[in-house]
Amino acid sequence: MIIFLIGFMGSGKTHWGKIWATKAQHNFIDLDIEIEYAVGLSVAQIFETYGEDFFRTKETEVLQGLNLTQPTIVACGGGTPCFNNNLAWMNTRGKTIYLITSLPTILQRVLLEQDRRPLLKKMNTAELQFFIEQKLKEREVFYKEASFCLAENELNEEVILRVNSQ
Repeated sequence: MIIFLIGFMGSGKTHWGKIWATKAQHNFIDLDIEIEYAVGLSVAQIFETYGEDFFRTKETEVLQGLNLTQPTIVACGGGTPCFNNNLAWMNTRGKTIYLITSLPTILQRVLLEQDRRPLLKKMNTAELQFFIEQKLKEREVFYKEASFCLAENELNEEVILRVNSQ
Protein backbone atom coordinates (compact mmCIF):
# COMPACT_ATOMS: atom_id res chain seq x y z
CA MET A 1 0.00 0.00 0.00
CA ILE A 2 1.31 3.41 -1.04
CA ILE A 3 -0.26 6.46 0.60
CA PHE A 4 0.40 10.04 -0.45
CA LEU A 5 -0.45 12.76 2.07
CA ILE A 6 -1.49 16.03 0.50
CA GLY A 7 -2.68 19.36 1.82
CA PHE A 8 -1.56 22.90 2.41
CA MET A 9 1.72 23.72 4.14
CA GLY A 10 1.29 23.39 7.87
CA SER A 11 -1.48 20.80 7.58
CA GLY A 12 0.54 18.12 9.37
CA LYS A 13 1.56 15.87 6.50
CA THR A 14 5.02 15.13 7.89
CA HIS A 15 3.79 14.95 11.49
CA TRP A 16 0.99 12.47 10.77
CA GLY A 17 2.99 10.67 8.09
CA LYS A 18 5.66 9.67 10.59
CA ILE A 19 3.09 8.58 13.18
CA TRP A 20 1.02 6.61 10.68
CA ALA A 21 4.06 4.99 9.07
CA THR A 22 5.12 3.70 12.48
CA LYS A 23 1.58 2.55 13.32
CA ALA A 24 1.08 0.75 9.99
CA GLN A 25 4.69 -0.47 9.75
CA HIS A 26 5.21 1.39 6.47
CA ASN A 27 8.25 3.25 5.21
CA PHE A 28 8.05 7.03 5.44
CA ILE A 29 9.29 9.52 2.83
CA ASP A 30 9.20 13.30 3.08
CA LEU A 31 9.22 14.45 -0.55
CA ASP A 32 10.82 17.82 0.26
CA ILE A 33 13.75 16.06 1.92
CA GLU A 34 14.18 13.83 -1.13
CA ILE A 35 14.19 16.90 -3.37
CA GLU A 36 16.78 18.58 -1.16
CA TYR A 37 18.93 15.46 -1.35
CA ALA A 38 18.60 15.28 -5.16
CA VAL A 39 19.49 18.94 -5.71
CA GLY A 40 21.92 19.42 -2.84
CA LEU A 41 20.14 22.54 -1.59
CA SER A 42 17.31 23.29 0.84
CA VAL A 43 13.86 23.92 -0.63
CA ALA A 44 14.26 27.61 0.26
CA GLN A 45 17.63 27.74 -1.53
CA ILE A 46 16.19 25.97 -4.59
CA PHE A 47 13.40 28.57 -4.84
CA GLU A 48 15.82 31.44 -4.31
CA THR A 49 18.45 30.14 -6.74
CA TYR A 50 16.43 28.52 -9.51
CA GLY A 51 12.81 29.63 -9.02
CA GLU A 52 9.52 27.84 -8.67
CA ASP A 53 9.38 26.37 -12.20
CA PHE A 54 12.66 24.54 -11.66
CA PHE A 55 11.46 23.34 -8.26
CA ARG A 56 8.17 22.01 -9.65
CA THR A 57 9.96 20.14 -12.44
CA LYS A 58 12.42 18.61 -9.97
CA GLU A 59 9.57 17.80 -7.57
CA THR A 60 7.79 15.78 -10.29
CA GLU A 61 11.02 14.00 -11.28
CA VAL A 62 11.77 13.04 -7.68
CA LEU A 63 8.17 12.01 -6.96
CA GLN A 64 7.96 9.76 -9.99
CA GLY A 65 11.43 8.38 -9.32
CA LEU A 66 10.67 7.22 -5.77
CA ASN A 67 11.24 3.55 -5.04
CA LEU A 68 7.73 2.57 -3.99
CA THR A 69 8.03 -1.20 -3.91
CA GLN A 70 7.30 -1.48 -0.19
CA PRO A 71 4.31 -0.12 1.78
CA THR A 72 5.13 3.57 2.10
CA ILE A 73 3.62 6.84 3.26
CA VAL A 74 4.82 9.88 1.31
CA ALA A 75 4.37 13.38 2.76
CA CYS A 76 4.12 15.64 -0.29
CA GLY A 77 4.73 19.36 -0.52
CA GLY A 78 1.70 21.63 -0.42
CA GLY A 79 1.87 22.30 -4.15
CA THR A 80 2.82 18.81 -5.31
CA PRO A 81 -0.67 17.69 -6.38
CA CYS A 82 -1.31 20.97 -8.24
CA PHE A 83 1.42 20.70 -10.88
CA ASN A 84 2.47 18.45 -13.76
CA ASN A 85 -0.47 16.06 -13.36
CA ASN A 86 1.11 14.77 -10.13
CA LEU A 87 -2.22 14.09 -8.44
CA ALA A 88 -3.42 11.80 -11.23
CA TRP A 89 -0.06 10.01 -11.11
CA MET A 90 -0.36 9.53 -7.33
CA ASN A 91 -3.98 8.37 -7.56
CA THR A 92 -3.02 5.64 -10.04
CA ARG A 93 -0.21 4.36 -7.80
CA GLY A 94 -1.83 4.44 -4.39
CA LYS A 95 -4.22 6.28 -2.15
CA THR A 96 -4.13 10.00 -1.56
CA ILE A 97 -5.24 11.58 1.71
CA TYR A 98 -6.06 15.28 1.86
CA LEU A 99 -5.49 16.66 5.36
CA ILE A 100 -8.11 19.40 5.58
CA THR A 101 -6.83 22.08 7.93
CA SER A 102 -8.47 25.35 8.94
CA LEU A 103 -6.99 28.70 8.00
CA PRO A 104 -6.34 29.70 11.65
CA THR A 105 -4.46 26.45 12.28
CA ILE A 106 -2.40 26.79 9.11
CA LEU A 107 -1.59 30.43 9.90
CA GLN A 108 -0.53 29.59 13.45
CA ARG A 109 1.75 26.75 12.31
CA VAL A 110 3.24 28.61 9.36
CA LEU A 111 4.07 31.65 11.47
CA LEU A 112 6.25 29.40 13.63
CA GLU A 113 8.31 28.29 10.62
CA GLN A 114 8.00 31.26 8.31
CA ASP A 115 11.76 31.48 7.73
CA ARG A 116 11.79 27.94 6.31
CA ARG A 117 9.00 28.71 3.84
CA PRO A 118 10.48 30.35 0.73
CA LEU A 119 7.23 31.84 -0.53
CA LEU A 120 6.40 33.43 2.84
CA LYS A 121 9.64 34.74 4.31
CA LYS A 122 9.00 38.46 3.96
CA MET A 123 5.24 38.63 4.65
CA ASN A 124 3.62 40.18 7.69
CA THR A 125 0.72 38.36 9.37
CA ALA A 126 -2.02 40.07 7.32
CA GLU A 127 -0.19 39.41 4.04
CA LEU A 128 0.43 35.84 5.08
CA GLN A 129 -3.23 35.25 5.92
CA PHE A 130 -4.32 36.69 2.57
CA PHE A 131 -1.73 34.59 0.72
CA ILE A 132 -2.88 31.40 2.47
CA GLU A 133 -6.55 32.16 1.74
CA GLN A 134 -5.81 32.70 -1.96
CA LYS A 135 -3.56 29.64 -2.35
CA LEU A 136 -6.05 27.44 -0.50
CA LYS A 137 -8.78 28.49 -2.93
CA GLU A 138 -6.53 27.66 -5.89
CA ARG A 139 -5.30 24.36 -4.52
CA GLU A 140 -8.47 22.94 -2.97
CA VAL A 141 -9.71 22.00 -6.45
CA PHE A 142 -6.80 19.57 -6.62
CA TYR A 143 -6.80 18.51 -2.98
CA LYS A 144 -10.46 17.48 -3.12
CA GLU A 145 -9.63 14.90 -5.81
CA ALA A 146 -7.88 12.81 -3.15
CA SER A 147 -9.01 9.28 -2.34
CA PHE A 148 -9.80 10.43 1.23
CA CYS A 149 -10.44 13.88 2.68
CA LEU A 150 -9.90 14.03 6.44
CA ALA A 151 -10.58 17.06 8.62
CA GLU A 152 -8.05 17.99 11.30
CA ASN A 153 -10.46 16.91 14.06
CA GLU A 154 -10.61 13.40 12.55
CA LEU A 155 -6.86 12.81 12.68
CA ASN A 156 -5.52 10.31 15.19
CA GLU A 157 -3.16 7.35 15.26
CA GLU A 158 -5.87 4.88 14.23
CA VAL A 159 -6.98 6.63 11.03
CA ILE A 160 -4.31 4.93 8.97
CA LEU A 161 -5.64 1.49 9.86
CA ARG A 162 -9.07 2.47 8.55
CA VAL A 163 -7.60 3.89 5.35
CA ASN A 164 -5.50 0.79 4.79
CA SER A 165 -8.54 -1.45 5.11
CA GLN A 166 -10.55 0.43 2.46
